[in-house]
Amino acid sequence: MAQRFRDASIVVTGGASGIGEETTRAIVEEGGRVVIADLQEDRGRALAEEIGDAVIFFQTDVCREEDIAGAVNTAVEQFGSLSGMVNNAGIVGAIGSIMQTPVEDYDRTMAILSRAVFLGVKHAALAMKEQGHGSIVSLASTAGVVGGLGPHVYTMAKHGVIGLTKSAASELSGYGIRVNAVAPGSTVTPMTSALTDNDPAAIAKAIAESSPLGRAAVPRDIANAILFALSDDSSYMTGQTLVIDAGETTAGSTTPFHHGPGDLMLHAGQRKSDKN
Repeated sequence: MAQRFRDASIVVTGGASGIGEETTRAIVEEGGRVVIADLQEDRGRALAEEIGDAVIFFQTDVCREEDIAGAVNTAVEQFGSLSGMVNNAGIVGAIGSIMQTPVEDYDRTMAILSRAVFLGVKHAALAMKEQGHGSIVSLASTAGVVGGLGPHVYTMAKHGVIGLTKSAASELSGYGIRVNAVAPGSTVTPMTSALTDNDPAAIAKAIAESSPLGRAAVPRDIANAILFALSDDSSYMTGQTLVIDAGETTAGSTTPFHHGPGDLMLHAGQRKSDKN
């Protein structure tokens, strides 16, 4: 097994489930150490206990700057430095017609998908600046590459992630810090499974049927791209977005997000309207 991350220390936001969990596991498999920065305490602590001493769970609300800073500081204090940052935490967020989207749902979605990435880049850069090297990877989406592949606010936020990646890369390259993004297409995760009443088999079938490659992407497909962007394998790459979508963005697509009443999709498939 390759050891691309021997002695490296990396913060993964949303690292307790889905793509984040698979990224955490993959980094540790290659010799790295991870701080899981996630709001899901039970899942995060269980994963850290399962994997062992190479993983620390730090409960994190990515909308709170002090929590993002705390996760970064934990990596530095416990592991000695910060080698990498993966801004992965996300939700589907506000869905429905733009004409029926409540502004408070817009604000909540942007806080998690946009503001949190800004905070992750900011605090990772502060920790990496003096050491003169580091790699930051943020999760965008094919919805950030073309329109019509996701809800309106999600699409807006993911376009912003790609824009920030380019802008931050232009500044931080002077400190030896690389900034890149990974844009997954439809992938079987707890977040996408929520679209089929938390039925992973159903969402896998739907994704496979629409995939140019004839199969559904799984979290390890995306984690592999994240690890490439984090590692020295991409040492001359910065400001770029890797699109991992089986060619999805080369053809037209339809979306289920732009129809029906406005609502807000949160973690694990919960909708705001479910609370009413």
